[in-house]
Amino acid sequence: MAKDYTDLARDIVAHVGGQDNINKLVHCVTRLRFSLKDESKADDDYLKAREGIVTVVKAGGQYQVVIGNHVPDVYETVLKVAGLGASANDSADDGEEQVEGNLFDRFIALVSGLFQPVLGVLSAAGMIKGLVAILGAFGLPSTDGVYIVLNAAGDGLFQFLPLVLALTSAKRFKINQFTALAIGFALVYPNLATTFAENKSLYTLFSGTFIESPIKATFFGFPIIFPASSYLSTVLPVVLAVWTGAKFEHIFKRIIPDVIKVFFVPFLTLLVTIPLAFIIIGPIMTWASDLVGVVFSAIYNFNPVIYGIVLGALWQVLVMFGLHWGLIPIYFLEVAKGPSTIIVASVAICFAQAGALLNIILRTKEKKVRQLSIPALISSFFGVTEPAIYGVTLPMRTPFIITCIAGAVQGAYLGFVDAKLFTSGGLGIFAFPSFINPNQSGNSYAINFIIAGLMAFALAFLLTQFTKIPLLYSKEEELLEGEEGENQATVLTQVLASPLAGKVLPLEASPDPVFASGAMGQGLAIEPKMGEVIAPADGVVRLLFPTNHAIGIATDEGAEILIHIGMDTVALEGQGFTAHVTQGSKVKAGQLLLSFDIAAIQEAGYSVTTPIIVTNTERYETVTVLAGEKVDFGQDLLSMS
Repeated sequence: MAKDYTDLARDIVAHVGGQDNINKLVHCVTRLRFSLKDESKADDDYLKAREGIVTVVKAGGQYQVVIGNHVPDVYETVLKVAGLGASANDSADDGEEQVEGNLFDRFIALVSGLFQPVLGVLSAAGMIKGLVAILGAFGLPSTDGVYIVLNAAGDGLFQFLPLVLALTSAKRFKINQFTALAIGFALVYPNLATTFAENKSLYTLFSGTFIESPIKATFFGFPIIFPASSYLSTVLPVVLAVWTGAKFEHIFKRIIPDVIKVFFVPFLTLLVTIPLAFIIIGPIMTWASDLVGVVFSAIYNFNPVIYGIVLGALWQVLVMFGLHWGLIPIYFLEVAKGPSTIIVASVAICFAQAGALLNIILRTKEKKVRQLSIPALISSFFGVTEPAIYGVTLPMRTPFIITCIAGAVQGAYLGFVDAKLFTSGGLGIFAFPSFINPNQSGNSYAINFIIAGLMAFALAFLLTQFTKIPLLYSKEEELLEGEEGENQATVLTQVLASPLAGKVLPLEASPDPVFASGAMGQGLAIEPKMGEVIAPADGVVRLLFPTNHAIGIATDEGAEILIHIGMDTVALEGQGFTAHVTQGSKVKAGQLLLSFDIAAIQEAGYSVTTPIIVTNTERYETVTVLAGEKVDFGQDLLSMS
């Protein structure tokens, strides 16, 4: 349960002189930074003594109330209590992660961030879909009102997922949310599918190739290629379209006069973006799907077992990119004429997600992960894996890879026994009837499906057992051993490697009185000789400030480390700093985290002395400095025990 900071926020606002005394409020990694009209109205003594406040500092024309690592939550509450608007220089947009770093990190951060706000309702919709499947299995006809309403309740969110992603993408890409929604509505506009289905072909593009495309309409002469499956239930087309729209919106905001900006910016953004979505973005995704269909058909014709391995391993990735649509039309054509084999290897993969999730539920130390995983587990058995993938296994990475491995194994088995689907039926456990051959007794295909599902479940569960379950939500976690961390796991001794190279200083030599006092935790400071920060241990990036001047690492052994480059360098607004990871990234000891321009920072008048703080010092009996007067990258720096 998130902690309520309302009383603390009210006290802070009242004792900095009230709402009317606040010109501006921003925050950095550990403190609220007020610009006050009259600092003499602030009650320093009260605030310093107030529980929940570390201390008060006056520097750089700012009145700084030091809070600690949970400052973003306090900041948001202060904004609400004081009725203040969010500043342009505030924190990381409500905890939104920056999409930087290597391609894999960027993809995971992007996908997880886009789905994170809707994981709960996504799980709920998946459970309703399962309930509908149960009702259908017990004989409730699809024409019954109960079936119709519940099916709409469960399937509606998945059908119109592009609209949900348009909203979450709007926040990620900094575009007006209603403009983003308009882009999404255009892609799923219901009349489009009917119009393109009924129109006669004007001509055919790429005739005789795998991307042969009948053109039924043009946009000022440019061909419109509309997929037969439409853009319902897709992910990437709307995300790419909103991203494109955001780029144009930012341009139009800069060049259009303020007096007409309110309607001309969205007008021009939609006028440019939506045609591009239909002429370029959509066709590229459609052709990619067609290529998938051709390639996988060729693999199946070559060897069904190899096909099962490849499709079983890659199916979930194909679904995430929306490329599985290249196989769905083939499946429907096959099942209309007789038994189908094209997607058999994908049907039981949901049980791999279920196996991995069950292991995570049993071993996780985070209540939030467990709360997300239980409904995701239920919906996985019903064949709805989006909550499991986007909410748990993909952000954890290794469990997702394990489900792909388990998918490959069960796919190989189904390919080996030449399993077939005879109807287009349910998903998950309700796919069983689809494997029953109505013209044959014994139902060996259905039995093989059960065996494949058990294989996927068991293998994913067992392999996950040999992996470490990482923490995903450090700000909100409540350890399962007890509320508020009262019975935390046994503290382990850990030695941190130096994330910097340079001169070692005692923490009290830090120019910032808050760090120097040890109020934020024990540690030391380094005067860097090179502008690079590497990971001091294996762990997860729990905090990456938008200006890239500070980073927080939660090590695998439980230490929480804050590395703050320079003093008051937040004022540089990111100039001279570059991040090589994203918030949420899993990092290895020695991995490059940040780089910074020492000369530029010093020329701007700021110190580069960098405190390295163990912010959960209370967890340890001792924090010992191991380094001498100078230290190089990777050398022993601190010991906690």
